[in-house]
Amino acid sequence: MLAETDRPVGANGTQKTYSNGKSHQRPSVSGASNGTHKTTTARNGSSKGRPSTDYCGHDREEVTRILIQALSDMGYHSAADSLSQDSGFELESPTVAAFRAAVLEGDWNEAERLLFGASPPSDRAGEGSNGLVLAKGADRNVMRFWIRQQKFLELLEQKETTRALIVLRTELTTLYYDTKKLHFLSSLLMCQSAEDLKSRAEWDGAYGDSRHVLLSQLSRCISPSVMVPEHRLAMLLHQVKRNQIASCLWHSSAVPPSLYADHRCDQSQYPADNVIELDEQDGEVWQVAFSHDGTKLASCGSGKDVIIWEVPSFEPLHFLKGHSGGVGKVSWSWDDSKLVSCSQDKHAILWDVNTGTLLKRLQWCDEPVTSCVWAADDQTFVTGSLNGSQSLVQWNLSGEMIHDWNNCHRVEDLAASSDGRWLVSMDMLNHIHVYNFITRELEYEMDLRVRTTSVSISQNPRHLLVTHQNGVAQLIDLVIREPIQNYTGFTGGEFTIRSSFGGADESFIISGSEDGSVYVWHKASGQLVEKLVGHTPRCNSVSWSPVDPCLFATCGDDGKIKIWSNGDWRRIHRETSRSSNGS
Repeated sequence: MLAETDRPVGANGTQKTYSNGKSHQRPSVSGASNGTHKTTTARNGSSKGRPSTDYCGHDREEVTRILIQALSDMGYHSAADSLSQDSGFELESPTVAAFRAAVLEGDWNEAERLLFGASPPSDRAGEGSNGLVLAKGADRNVMRFWIRQQKFLELLEQKETTRALIVLRTELTTLYYDTKKLHFLSSLLMCQSAEDLKSRAEWDGAYGDSRHVLLSQLSRCISPSVMVPEHRLAMLLHQVKRNQIASCLWHSSAVPPSLYADHRCDQSQYPADNVIELDEQDGEVWQVAFSHDGTKLASCGSGKDVIIWEVPSFEPLHFLKGHSGGVGKVSWSWDDSKLVSCSQDKHAILWDVNTGTLLKRLQWCDEPVTSCVWAADDQTFVTGSLNGSQSLVQWNLSGEMIHDWNNCHRVEDLAASSDGRWLVSMDMLNHIHVYNFITRELEYEMDLRVRTTSVSISQNPRHLLVTHQNGVAQLIDLVIREPIQNYTGFTGGEFTIRSSFGGADESFIISGSEDGSVYVWHKASGQLVEKLVGHTPRCNSVSWSPVDPCLFATCGDDGKIKIWSNGDWRRIHRETSRSSNGS
């Protein structure tokens, strides 16, 4: 498979005939220089020459070039041409346009010549003898490797095996870029068909998006002053919306903010009302968990049964009976068709959620099973237990053990990311252990110097939330391996308290507490938003609907499950109930 750096997100401008303000055809000869400025006479009746270089505190040329690109991206090519003519600014120089065309047309020799300094005759100022101006830290030889790799793959796709082998030996190997990559590319010579090649290389061929993806990858290595980053206006607008959401203390809307006005949510719409109470669970309720599609809620606790509730009616769908001890943790498969429950009776059980059928009962240790998570493909899952050995084990759907991490630490909780990259285990000695879920290798450990009670991973999925026994929930960046925010105020103790992400764009952190309250913080600022009267004596677990930002559930030792929302949700739910009852 191609390396992670060989698979940038998105294709450059996608498949269109007018990419980034330029046609895919070779640019016509013009007198424009590399600086993107054309000598023009004043237009629109102006006799005062060029307008000021300042536009509301922004560089006029930068704004104009970004607008030309945006108009092109949206298909307004005539408007883009007109803006370029009226302003005297071009989106990019002939050299950059020629480089773009060479990549998209598969003229690899031309692309390399332009990369290293051969300017087209029309580019009088040009890039100079040093080639395209690169971004800081970019390596011209690495870019050349990417170009030659594409050339190699296209030759294999065309069944030009001999020519592909020559490229590998004389053009790729001589760059000494990555020995493992070279070995992988060499293995592709054995592919029997173009389909096999595309599958093994995770590459969609010369007539797919691969050249656009390559151009996107190369463009990020070129100075943005020379080649405007793709979809730049859209990226800036995304940043504006994210910043406005991050600064909105009561953000509770799934609708993206409008660009017409500054964004601000009304506090009255915040889900701070207890709209439903459920008491079907026997004994204490230890966990509640919404399904990924938000249509079901699972609950479990000391009463041994797992209950599946329908959302939004919150009527019981199934009582899953099979454990002989309290059930401390459940985990939904990513497609919500199955559920794993973990119990003090030393068993984990795999359930069919749609039918309520017990599929497999797992027993492999002499200690309670504490936690479980699913792999991203829904074909395997991982369980954690307090067993001194076999405390972290991966299983298939047939109940067969397929991997044992042979840990010497007892696992109290687990979290896994939706993209399949991260697996995090929490032990009983203040540590979290972060694994690469794909390779199953331990990437690093962190000593948090305090006992922890739960872990969860955000949807994005970069952030880990760790609940501490001393009344602190801590947000950790899994990539940079550092804590970035603390949330304080709730009461910790000897029992498991669970916290979670929630709300629109996961703007909030929510946690139970030993004092029975429900605490909600603004994720970005750490500011306490709500302290709600929840359960007596203890609120054990919280779960925010992943599809409804105005709906979350809590549970406690009082045996109750409470559903929280706002007045609008209550009104809509009542109207829906009347309609379904025919009244």
